[in-house]
Amino acid sequence: MGNLVQRSEYIEFLRRHRDKQVIKVVSGVRRSGKSTLFKLFQAELIAEGTENAQIIMINFEDLAFQQLHDYMTLYQYLVDRIHPTKKTYIFLDEIQMVNQFETVVDSLLLKDNVDLYITGSNAYFLSSELATLLSGRYVQLNMLPLSFKEFVTWHRENDNNESLPELYESYIKTSFPYAVRINNDLERFEYLQGLYSTVVLNDIVKRMNVQDIGILERIIAVLHSSIGSLITINKIKNTLVSKGYKIAHQTIDRYMKGILDSLIMYEVKRYNIKGKALLESQAKYYTVDTGLRQLVLRDHMEDYGHILENIIFLELKRRGYEVYVGENNQFEVDFVAITPENNIEYYQVALTTLDEQTLKRELRALQSIDDQYPKFLLTLDQFNKTANYDGIQKLNALDWLLDK
Repeated sequence: MGNLVQRSEYIEFLRRHRDKQVIKVVSGVRRSGKSTLFKLFQAELIAEGTENAQIIMINFEDLAFQQLHDYMTLYQYLVDRIHPTKKTYIFLDEIQMVNQFETVVDSLLLKDNVDLYITGSNAYFLSSELATLLSGRYVQLNMLPLSFKEFVTWHRENDNNESLPELYESYIKTSFPYAVRINNDLERFEYLQGLYSTVVLNDIVKRMNVQDIGILERIIAVLHSSIGSLITINKIKNTLVSKGYKIAHQTIDRYMKGILDSLIMYEVKRYNIKGKALLESQAKYYTVDTGLRQLVLRDHMEDYGHILENIIFLELKRRGYEVYVGENNQFEVDFVAITPENNIEYYQVALTTLDEQTLKRELRALQSIDDQYPKFLLTLDQFNKTANYDGIQKLNALDWLLDK
């Protein structure tokens, strides 16, 4: 296990809820590290004295377990292997591949000597029906690929002494856990290509019965090229029409839902800061991994400002914030981040603000907010990396990413 990335915050979630009568649900895009998280946690259980016979692990992507895709067969298989006298830890990986899996999960929860952990690679596997069925009886962990802090920690532990800016340049090529060990650009590209194809074909095309994969991929490309910009379904449609595609508004809406459910992209809605209300029109979209953006937009010029914005968005999500795009007196604030305790933080993200006009422009949006919540300006500036502008804190983004 020495070469695995230790996902300490996610492991802590499993520790916190261990042996409690709730289902531990881990959701996240494919290859974000869910299976490895289970392996790390199982190793910890064994190190503490749990017997191998008390652990049942099934990965439903493994052909060896193909027959268990039938929910009654799966249930009987598990019941036959539950330890007669000790707690049994059951790990069901990619559970969405089992039809009616919720009935199995619901039944297992009735057993006092079972501690249950499940994963799924999409947002819809916890459908509203399942959420209703299991209401109050599950806790959910939304897993993302590596944070910059995890990425740096792994490299430092493996004797990589590159500077933080150099490591950041590597990080934006991909943050998927397995890929951090790939030094060859071609191999990394092929890995991401395989991952992307699996997500598109298994989690979008197959589930939604998509007839035109080409149009689906064009929509994914439009979303990736528009990162950091407000966009609507009409704008997507107009972009496709201008390139000769014919597609109905409802089809785009449906494909968009499939893309978001696959967890390769996230929607960030607009928030009126003064009125403290969500705005329905327009939203921004961010990718789960900036390496996928480079894969989808192979001929695209690098847009380092929006890539940094994407990285900051993902980190805010990791830290448990609800994240919105702020609007205040005609000014746009990159992120309104609401904490679990309902406090607010405001973030403006820029590649650099060493130019005075750029600094004025970036500060203006934050200065227009007249409440007392914390306001941050994050940049990659190495010179003049921290400052305070009448309460607005300028911080170096890489230092901020490593802060928690």
